Amino acid sequence: MTGIAQKLASNQKQVAISEFFEKNKHFLGFDSLARSLITAVKEAVDNALDACEEARILPTIRVVIEKIDTKKDIIKLVVEDNGPGIPQKSIEKVFGQLLFGSRFHAIRQSRGQQGIGITGVVMYCQLTTGRTTHVRSKISGEPTAAVVDIGLDTRKNKATKSNQGREIWYNEDGSAKEHGTEVTAQMKAKYQKGRQSVWQYLRMTSIVNPHAEITFTDPDGEVHHWPRVTERLPTKVEGIKPHPHGIELGQLQRMTSESTDSRLTVFLRMNFSGVSARASKELCVAAEIDEKTKPKSMNPDQIRALLEAFQGERHVNGKPVKLLNPPTNCLSPIEEMLIKKGLSKTIDSRFISTLTRAPAVTQGNPYQVEVGLIFGGNMAADKPVEVLRFANRVPLMYQQGGCLLTKAIESVDWRQYGLDQPGAKGVPKGPAAILVHLASTNVQFTSEAKEALADNGEVIEEARKAMLEMGRGLRKHLEKKKKMAKTKEKFELINDILPAIAEKSAHILGRPVPDLAGSITKIMSAVISETSTTWNKETKQTDVMITLFNYTSRVRAYTILATWPEKAGAEMINNETGGRKEATGVWAWKLPSLEPGERTVITYNLSGLERGDWTETDVFFRGSQDVIGASKMDEKFLEEIRRQERALSDTGNADSTPEEPAEPMGEPTVAPPSGQTTLFGGDV
Repeated sequence: MTGIAQKLASNQKQVAISEFFEKNKHFLGFDSLARSLITAVKEAVDNALDACEEARILPTIRVVIEKIDTKKDIIKLVVEDNGPGIPQKSIEKVFGQLLFGSRFHAIRQSRGQQGIGITGVVMYCQLTTGRTTHVRSKISGEPTAAVVDIGLDTRKNKATKSNQGREIWYNEDGSAKEHGTEVTAQMKAKYQKGRQSVWQYLRMTSIVNPHAEITFTDPDGEVHHWPRVTERLPTKVEGIKPHPHGIELGQLQRMTSESTDSRLTVFLRMNFSGVSARASKELCVAAEIDEKTKPKSMNPDQIRALLEAFQGERHVNGKPVKLLNPPTNCLSPIEEMLIKKGLSKTIDSRFISTLTRAPAVTQGNPYQVEVGLIFGGNMAADKPVEVLRFANRVPLMYQQGGCLLTKAIESVDWRQYGLDQPGAKGVPKGPAAILVHLASTNVQFTSEAKEALADNGEVIEEARKAMLEMGRGLRKHLEKKKKMAKTKEKFELINDILPAIAEKSAHILGRPVPDLAGSITKIMSAVISETSTTWNKETKQTDVMITLFNYTSRVRAYTILATWPEKAGAEMINNETGGRKEATGVWAWKLPSLEPGERTVITYNLSGLERGDWTETDVFFRGSQDVIGASKMDEKFLEEIRRQERALSDTGNADSTPEEPAEPMGEPTVAPPSGQTTLFGGDV
């Protein structure tokens, strides 16, 4: 038995991480020929976008796929970008070493987290075709580009290099390439069309990266082009320190053992976010540890007690220690206006609603949910809506049913918002597409392939709230359109028939044609709001006009409220009616009493926008009589906007005092402020 044990022990050996993934390539998304190609494109494009954004360069990306051997399913993939390039000495580490990267240790929103991506592509190409991956990279200021063929020694997790050198790099138009990186790889894969295809991945990528220009040439030679629709790069994110609520015991043990701080209070303030001077002392009291204790000298029981204080299990004066939320400058949401632009350039529709929720925190990790709904146009009415899922601006194309974001969509009863959903279960049906994006410092995926998000009750609830609000916007839009269509039909009928009858009757009786304004008012018996939102190409502004008609026999009094894209940096100008700001992105006007048959007009301009940024203004009212073409203001909805506004302004500020919410409109004031933050910027 001793000999067998020694023999078994001698056969054991350490497995390199690269050798492990070589034998388990399905973990990285290379589990089928069709999916392997999408995974390879995804990793290369993600790297290109990240590199461009970190260098503050507007991305221009070219993707080319060619079929080399149809019988053997050998495909050639070329991905080129205009990023800053990679230094020659770093190419072998970036492309030929698993778990090498700059984002794994940084707590901030990023597309990649593990340092596996593009090296996994090099490994897969080598595994299926035996070929190396050709890399060409040029840095600005260098006359030539570095070129090298990269392979991977999976036993040593180290790159192999061949054909290394330098060459002049020309663009397709013959001009010299200033900077960028090009990856050329041959792999065993299949190109297919449809919803799970390279075309769909690039289309979805263009939606949530509206600042990028993407050109794709498919194996048939057909060129697909998605132009950039904004010159504005995403907000640059900053790395933050870990928050106590997201710390595990082993991580805290490592941090204390590596600390050089002389006092525990200093350690807590300098190594964690959300810990003020007050909180650091209270944590020491709760954990029953002297604040002068050196972190490195702490024993296991003290470390566990400190962790319990982090988690609120130990109290001070009967209450858990109050910690600040982590800062949210580590997040870079797409923002409503740009989601709207991205959807508009890829899907034809009649209505778009977008919403960016205020940042929130789960398990010490900041996150933000964004949603968009596009309705009408040429989309099929009898099929499930198209679900567009994203995490940190990266499309999620597989495992839709098991994804947290899909479950959030399915948790809403879409029937009350105008979509078909048998039994109020599953993805709804209708001529629509629903987009949901999670921006987070720590996206929890169900697997290393990063195709679906793991369950998290707080995130699902936040996404559900966003869906409900977006659904209300769709319902209001459909109700408004339906009421306006009926009113218009009735109004046109009355205006055509009554004047004709009056004219003929007057002619027969030899009397003058009577004034029918009063009669038409009695027959219509409605207050109507008409809104136009148009782009003025001469002034480069958006012109808004709201007209209120009193087609009733009584005097009417209203407060009219309208949305405007404050978050996008729009400024409301030429607002001669005055009014005041009711909440972020909501302006209100208390109007003089309207006599029967009278009308009043509100006009203003929005500056600081581009064409297509703002195409429809939502109008609300306060008053006893319903207004066709406007929605009655829900005061709870308005207070929710104010609450989120306060949450945004209070983030990371321990001593801030929230402003009291504005009371319903009283006496009007003038001059709208600009540059504030808003919670909605589309058709909400």
